[in-house]
This record gives sequence, C-alpha cells and structure tokens, in this order.
Amino acid sequence: MIMMISIVVPCYNEEQAIPSFYDETTKIIAQIDADFEFIFVDDGSRDQTLPVIKSLPPKLRCTVQYISFSRNFGKEAALLAGLEAATGDYVCIMDVDLQDPPELLLDMYRILCEGEYDCVATKSVSRHGYSPLRKGFTKLYYALINRMSKTEIVTGARDFRMMTRSMVNAILQLQEHNRFCKGIFSWVGFNTKWLTFENKLRVHGTTKWNFFSLSAYAIESMVSFSTMPLMLAFFFSFLLLAAAFVLCIILVIKAIGGSAVMGLGILCALFLVGGIQTGCLAILSLYFSKAYLEIKNRPVYIIKETNINKTLTPTTDQKEASHEIIT
Repeated sequence: MIMMISIVVPCYNEEQAIPSFYDETTKIIAQIDADFEFIFVDDGSRDQTLPVIKSLPPKLRCTVQYISFSRNFGKEAALLAGLEAATGDYVCIMDVDLQDPPELLLDMYRILCEGEYDCVATKSVSRHGYSPLRKGFTKLYYALINRMSKTEIVTGARDFRMMTRSMVNAILQLQEHNRFCKGIFSWVGFNTKWLTFENKLRVHGTTKWNFFSLSAYAIESMVSFSTMPLMLAFFFSFLLLAAAFVLCIILVIKAIGGSAVMGLGILCALFLVGGIQTGCLAILSLYFSKAYLEIKNRPVYIIKETNINKTLTPTTDQKEASHEIIT
C-alpha cells in the first residue's frame, strides 16, 4: 500500500523563498516511496506569494494545493488550516525559508514506518545567526515556561515535525481559538522522537519575527499553558497584605512614641502598592481576555481562495464558521 504524506507549509510574504523550497524538498522526497501533497497556506501575504504558489508545477506522485486567507491571521491559524486540509497518512509541518532541512524528511519517514513513534520532531542545537540579546531571551523563555507549566516545551523545539494520522486527529480535537502549537503538540502526548540539527540561516527574504512579536508570542504561550501567573499574583498580593500589616504596626508604635511619620515613605509605599496591584490586574486581564475571545467564537481563519475541493472539516464538530470561504 502506497502511503500519502501531507506537507503543510505556512507562508507570509515568501515569494522569493517558495521556488527554492519546493525544488529542494521535491529532490529529497523523490527518494521516498510515497505519494505527496504540498499544502501551502498563504497567510494574507501582500506580495506575490499566492501567484508563485499557483505557478509551482506538479511533479511525479506530488500535488500542489493552496489555501489563501482573506487577511493575515497568524502562523498558528495557518498551521490549523493546513492540518485540517491534510489527507495524508503522515502529516509534516515545514517552514518555507529552508531553515528546516528537507533532508531530515528521509529519517522522519523511516522512523515513523518502524511503528515505535507517533511523531518525529526537530530541535535546533545552536542559535547561529541570532543576536546575543535574542539568544539570552530565548534561553530565559524556555526556563520560565517549563517552570510555570506542566506541559513540557522542549528547548529549541521547532514546528518542523512529521506526525501520524492518529496524532493529527488528536490535535484537531482541540477547538480553542488561542492556539500555541508547540504546547499543543506536547499536551496531546504520543511517543515523540527528537532529531537535532544546527540552526541554518534563511535562504531568501527576512524573518517576519521581531523582538516585540516574539515577546508577545512568548506571553501568549505562557498564558495558554500555565495558570502560574495567577498563583504568582495571589502570592504577591498576600506578601503585600502582610507587609502592609507590619507597616501599620510600625507606624502605630512610632506614633505612640512621638516619632515623626515620614510622609514621603508612605507615598512611596502607596506607589509600590498601586504598581503591584496594577500588575496583578494585568495578569488577570490576560486570562479574562482569553475567555472573552473564546466566548465570541469567531472563526480562527477565513479562506478567500483555495484549490482544495473537499470541505475543510476537522475530525470533531468544530464550528463550520471556522472554514468560511469568501466567494
């Protein structure tokens, strides 16, 4: 029986990288005895990404399909759309910038065929090309999130992985709108084999991630897979109340003894209290905002155009609105 392998490729303003990615990847998969479908997800690109995808020629035992969003919904939405559209026995996620080495597909397929693992994932063992600031914040991020969450996020983990159909079906059962795929991949479980590689630079174009977008992504992931910030807010509030109680006793003793009470010290204490309270309220607001977005039940993405004939429906009863197509 010939296996079908789906390769999901999210794209955002990647007109230069797509041809190189397609050529390099098809050279590798030609060595695998399987059928392939590429599913390019155009995440609201503003360049010629979609026309370039449409111009890719189908090759032997390989088809090219695409999904184009009505606007930029983000990589997490693009990954969800690709996974929902994938029909393969195995499903692979790859970035289009060739920082995910296509040659690893050979090892991924071989390992999954052995039947011991449900997923073959990758992680980079170096940060070549990253600034010292980004390296430091990346290290701090993984240290924090693994202390805050019971869901392990492997240091250096990338989205580049190949999964069995059963694992993909499990991922599609999670209907949350605020998605963090690295956490979801870990949360659903399944046996995972990790492959390591040296980080590579982009072949074409520039990264779409900057310091602020990466910081926002880090905060999103922490809030999505940990309630620790809520516990920290409660802990600091308790310390604040205890400190305020002690301070009141000291002030009463000084007042009884006739000592002058420093108004400036009280003012500084009030500023400190206000700052901590504001921080705690900000943490609570993050969680409330997540609940608010889930309650609104808006679609995760909207498709403007696609050449996929089948209706995009996941394995569970997700809202049909999530797959609305604009005609």
